[in-house]
Amino acid sequence: MFSSYLCKVKSIPNIRELTFEQLSEAVADFGEKSFRAKQIYDWLWNKSARSFDQMNNVPLSLRNKLAEKFAFTPIVVAHEQRSNDRTIKYGFKLHDDHLIEGVLIPTASRMTACVSSQVGCSLSCKFCATGKLDRVRNLNADEIYDQVAIIREQSMEVYNIPLSNIVYMGMGEPLLNYANVLASIERITSANGLGMSPPRITVSTAGIAKMITKLGDDEVKFNLALSLHAANDSKRDKIMPINEHNNLEVLRDALKYFYDKTGTRVTYEFIVFNNFNDTLKDAQELAEFAKHVPCKINLIEYNAIGDGVFEKARLDRLEVFKKLFRKQEFSSQYQTQQG
Repeated sequence: MFSSYLCKVKSIPNIRELTFEQLSEAVADFGEKSFRAKQIYDWLWNKSARSFDQMNNVPLSLRNKLAEKFAFTPIVVAHEQRSNDRTIKYGFKLHDDHLIEGVLIPTASRMTACVSSQVGCSLSCKFCATGKLDRVRNLNADEIYDQVAIIREQSMEVYNIPLSNIVYMGMGEPLLNYANVLASIERITSANGLGMSPPRITVSTAGIAKMITKLGDDEVKFNLALSLHAANDSKRDKIMPINEHNNLEVLRDALKYFYDKTGTRVTYEFIVFNNFNDTLKDAQELAEFAKHVPCKINLIEYNAIGDGVFEKARLDRLEVFKKLFRKQEFSSQYQTQQG
């Protein structure tokens, strides 16, 4: 049953990959009035419909025509896990049976959706559970949008608090799925979509310098975070193989370019590992690297993945970092890694 459905999905276009103009042409080809395209588009991106059947102000005859010509492949919640800190982790099932993760992260001041951009990941960061998986494929823009839409609904249903922030920090490297990530953000921020504010969105990258430069050229309005985790090339090479082709000097120049083009300060994410990057020298190297552009630093407590390679740093070592950063002009904060 599932395999026959998958073949059908592959043989007909995904309705959520159509532009409004393309959708309008399809509706005209059906012999329908032009306002029907606006209704359908509204259901797809503003009301986050999960099926054609939910479009109850669209005639059944038109819904049947749409279902015959177009695929509709929303993601579904396969399972969820709730933590004592009120965090909810979701396993999302895609139309081709792959699983990805998303997280609702409540804090005192915000409700944040953490979403994935790929099935698996190709970067093999040594401290990351996803890095141990192969990259299977990129997520489509609608699959990223669906994660936000579902978590947004859950934020209201479970906590009665609106979703306030979105971070692209789940499975995968967002800048290796550039077009779909930006298309998803357009849908999420558009007045015809979810209408969320771009400055409430943060895209996190392991450090693809040429794509950071492209973000600057595109003058994006959302925030950028760099997963740094070591501020010298020798250590960063050991934990993040991507650094061999995107070293700190190259990243520094790309980040300066990004800031010059967008005026948006960068966030540096820095997981502090026990007996690896937890010394005063490491903190000083981080502070020196952070001077290149206006920034914020997130010190992250490591959530071990069970392979015994890395452990979280002692609290007294973290205090060394926080004490040093209090003297700097940039801001810093300390948080626990989610996911």
